[in-house]
Amino acid sequence: MAPISVLNRELYDIQLAARVLKMPPTTLEWWLEGGRRQGRPYPPVIRDTPTGSKVVTWGELVEARYLLAYRRELRVGLPELRAWINLAREQLGVPYPLAHQRPWVGEGQKILTDAQLSVGLPEELWAMYQVPGGQILLLPPADAFLRRVVFEHGEVARLRPLGEESPIVIDPQIRFGMATLKGIPTEAIAEQVEAGDPVEMVAEDFGLQLAEVAQVLDYELNLPAAAA
Repeated sequence: MAPISVLNRELYDIQLAARVLKMPPTTLEWWLEGGRRQGRPYPPVIRDTPTGSKVVTWGELVEARYLLAYRRELRVGLPELRAWINLAREQLGVPYPLAHQRPWVGEGQKILTDAQLSVGLPEELWAMYQVPGGQILLLPPADAFLRRVVFEHGEVARLRPLGEESPIVIDPQIRFGMATLKGIPTEAIAEQVEAGDPVEMVAEDFGLQLAEVAQVLDYELNLPAAAA
C-alpha cells in the first residue's frame, strides 16, 4: 500500500505557520489566498485557487519556504513565479510540485525547465539551467532549498532551516511541526534566554551544548522577515 501523503496533512493556522517560517502572516496569507490590490485581483501563488481556509498544510508550508528563498536572496515579486508553479503543478500532476521529489530528479527536471521556458520566466528566477550538453544544473535558490529539505517516499518529510549540518529540524511528526532541536522546541529555548536566564544555565536545563543553544538563538532571533 502506498504511504499516505504527508504533504496534505493540516498542521498550522496561518499565524503559527508564519511563525515557523519567520515571515509576516499577512504575506503568507497573500501567497496562499491571493486578494485584491488597488482594485486589481491577484490569484494565489501556492494554492491553485482561493479556498478561504486559514489552515496550512505541510505541503503549503514547504512551498512557502521555497518562495522565501527567492524573496530573501533575489528580492523579486511573486507574479513572475505564479504561472511557472501552476504549469509545474499541471504537468507533474501533484498538488505541491515544489515539495515533491519528482521535479528535482530525472525526467522531472526536464518538466520544470520546460515550464520555465513555456511561461517566459526571467532567467534570474529559474530553478534550473540546461547546459548545451544536456546536463541540468541547479541554480542558487533551488540549490539552497534542496540543501534544507529531506525527502522520504518522494515528498519533503522535514526541513532543516539552517542547513543540512544544523541539528535544528522542522518535522510534521514532531511537536506538531514546530522547529525543534533534539525534540525540544527552539522557541522554548530562546524564550528562556530572552527572559534573562544565562545561556549556560539554559544549556544545562535542556541538556544541550552551548554551541547548540547558540544555533537556536541564531535561528530564533536573527532570521530576517520577508516583505509582502
